Amino acid sequence: MEEIRYRELSPAELDASLLRSFNRYQETKRVWYIEGGEWKQKDDHFVDHWDDDKKQLVLQDLQRCVREGGVVVGAFATDTLVGFANIEGELFGSQGEYVELPYIHVSNEQRGKRIGGTLFALCCEKAKTLGAKKLYIAAHPSIETQHFYRSAGCVLAAEINQRIYEREPLDIQLERML
Repeated sequence: MEEIRYRELSPAELDASLLRSFNRYQETKRVWYIEGGEWKQKDDHFVDHWDDDKKQLVLQDLQRCVREGGVVVGAFATDTLVGFANIEGELFGSQGEYVELPYIHVSNEQRGKRIGGTLFALCCEKAKTLGAKKLYIAAHPSIETQHFYRSAGCVLAAEINQRIYEREPLDIQLERML
């Protein structure tokens, strides 16, 4: 089994080559949703796959994140990025205790190796250093994604950040105590 190395990424590393071989592919067949305060499942088939234009938009988000005091962590197999996550630098919420985790992705062929869990744990530690008490996650509704977040100790967010919610209203708004 190849060794995966984790580290914080510098602004200089957030260039067009970073995501070149990253395979953001996810086929969803069933999703969770919340109706009347209850968790429910339904069939919903769709595929998420990043093309070069989408990868460029993600890179721009990551670059902005670092410029504004956030952190990007990467997982590498040899010199190839196989996973990444980031936390924003801005605290929010009624008590100023949340920080957002907008991206956490593992390249399709590397899933199932606990890379996502390690990235999540690293982001939790980085969020604490920024003064956060909770992570805020607008999470993809797929069964697999929700299982990941529940396993990591996430629950429905006590406060909803309207700006984040409006970016993707079908995402489930979660939080994780740090």
